[in-house]
Amino acid sequence: KQWYQRRVAITAGGTILTTVNDIRPVDMGLCELFEEVQIGNERFNLFKGCPKAKTCTLILRGGAEQFIDETERSLHDAIMIVRRALKNDSIVAGGGAIEMELSKELRNYAKTIHGKEQLLITAYAKALEIIPRQLCENAGFDSVTILNKLRQKHAQDCSGGKWMGMDISSEDIADNFIACVWEPSIVKRNALTAACEACCVILSIDETVKNPNSNYQAPNAMPGM
Repeated sequence: KQWYQRRVAITAGGTILTTVNDIRPVDMGLCELFEEVQIGNERFNLFKGCPKAKTCTLILRGGAEQFIDETERSLHDAIMIVRRALKNDSIVAGGGAIEMELSKELRNYAKTIHGKEQLLITAYAKALEIIPRQLCENAGFDSVTILNKLRQKHAQDCSGGKWMGMDISSEDIADNFIACVWEPSIVKRNALTAACEACCVILSIDETVKNPNSNYQAPNAMPGM
């Protein structure tokens, strides 16, 4: 509750007081409109027209609790992406475009490697194609057809081909950089770094421990139970 009090005080430009004695005009905040509104089964106090307001409140409603939780997570992800984009102005095309371009570059680089490292680089390039494939499956598209088109476009030696990605609106591929489907490059770098670290942790496991009592059956148990 103290967090809400501080937020209201900062927004209205007032001061939190412990007593109502000797209240000064400078301690009073300003608000053009204050109203109490009932939304659903709950009542909310709305402060409108505060001079120092830099934030807003979003009220999420839904038929079930899991829908509200999923909407909150999606909204939080969207806000964090915008925050990242404002702090880091370097962007890349989304919709699987950057993953397909990285996959192409890694496959070309793997051909210049002599040894078993070529297999690792090729596997990494293949793993990057999971992102556009999953996007196609989530949208209900034919992932094989879309990926084949993306491979063909990214294989061409042209500057516009590297930003080709999946287009949900046309159910085809498009230049997502021109279509303003962007993602902060720092998000992609962090995702690739986290994926590599997780893979290294899994590969570093040389032995697993199994509970010997997991398949234990009670002596007096009936057959087939």
